[in-house]
Amino acid sequence: MAVEAADQRRYISSEELAKHSSPSDLWISIQGKVYNVTDWVKHHPGGDIPLFDFAGQDATDAFLAFHPASAWKKLDAFFAGYYLSDHRVSEVSKDYRRLVSDFTKLGLYEDKGHCALFTILSMFALFPIAVYFTTTASSWAHLAAGGMMGLLWIQSGWIGHDSGHYNVMINPLFNRLAQFLSGNCLTGISIAWWKRNHNAHHIACNSLEFDPDLQHMPFFAVSSKLFNSLNSYFYERTMAFDLFSRFMVRYQHFTFYPVMCIARVNLFAQSIILLLSKKKVASRWQEILGVIVFWSWYPFLISFLPNWEEKLMFVIASFVVTGIQHVQFCLNHFSSTVYVGNPKGNDWFEKQTMGTLNISCPPWMDWFHGGLQFQVEHHLFPRLPRCHLRRIAPLVKELCKKHKLHYSCVSFIEANMATLRTLRIAALQARNMDCPVPKYLVWEALNTHG
Repeated sequence: MAVEAADQRRYISSEELAKHSSPSDLWISIQGKVYNVTDWVKHHPGGDIPLFDFAGQDATDAFLAFHPASAWKKLDAFFAGYYLSDHRVSEVSKDYRRLVSDFTKLGLYEDKGHCALFTILSMFALFPIAVYFTTTASSWAHLAAGGMMGLLWIQSGWIGHDSGHYNVMINPLFNRLAQFLSGNCLTGISIAWWKRNHNAHHIACNSLEFDPDLQHMPFFAVSSKLFNSLNSYFYERTMAFDLFSRFMVRYQHFTFYPVMCIARVNLFAQSIILLLSKKKVASRWQEILGVIVFWSWYPFLISFLPNWEEKLMFVIASFVVTGIQHVQFCLNHFSSTVYVGNPKGNDWFEKQTMGTLNISCPPWMDWFHGGLQFQVEHHLFPRLPRCHLRRIAPLVKELCKKHKLHYSCVSFIEANMATLRTLRIAALQARNMDCPVPKYLVWEALNTHG
């Protein structure tokens, strides 16, 4: 029920706001003002999933994280005429918003550095060399060409990732061109699928029901909570823990790296499934055209190889090398804290820090990790160019220390060990679900990060 205060403003409670959480009646709150975004869902550049996930809630911190200052000007058009009567801002959120403001004043969001330039130049160098090696007579050159193709896909992945968060080029048009060429045309992965998947991941970081990056059944289960056949709100299906899933999960700590070597197949499939679905896809035919371009040139290039053995060797080499990037994506989240349920707007900072893991490395190794080594910082400030993540890391760490919040940073080797340990714990639980986990395994689970 709305209440009119002495200042003539009309107020509703958070409880009342929560009632407006359906696709046909979708309200959110930003800095205490209530907005009706029901009709905006189908036009939202970030897709419908972020709005559905925060429906009926305060979404201030998430809004700050993903939107530039220019987006504030558009909010008034959706003002529902109400304010939250019980609007409160936690001390953590106050400090987080202060950092966002400070980074904006310093111009960090606009200073993109040269990461994209160097990445694109490396791609321009790798592609012709790989093509040349493919057309030579040497089997070793063919193997090297496959490896170079994998390196090319990794670099393309960094461009696709970064350009989905901010303009890596001089304007949105060239940014879109970079996405289209590096994603759809060079790797066969729809940038529309990537953005939809990645936005859902950022919004619901490490939610077993809402984060698609943790929904890998029947092959992987990072938590025994998945044994309850949870519902995937992203894929709109039940993640059934049936006999086949249980069999695969029992050995997941052994199959992890082999599966990562062919994980590219899943990205190909997911791209095609989305583009052929009835879901709303921006520039659908352009996306389809780009994928067709990939599936034209890649098989054609392979056709130059002299026999099926070398053709297979080329494909395996390209998949195995790019598998390194798939491993990197998993390291940042598989061993971190997970939860069941939808994301909440009032603990944005806390959820992002508890669900992410940083990888410690010297500055000269930043090229290898593509910004993923500062995963905590990236999740808190996704629009910030990766060239600044190392600079702001001490500030984020200090803020976490101030509020006694989780901040994990381990070496690349330790991150791999933690991931395997997490998978092993769930695998042993799947082998004998009637027996409790041995005490030493519980201790390992509680000390996953060393």
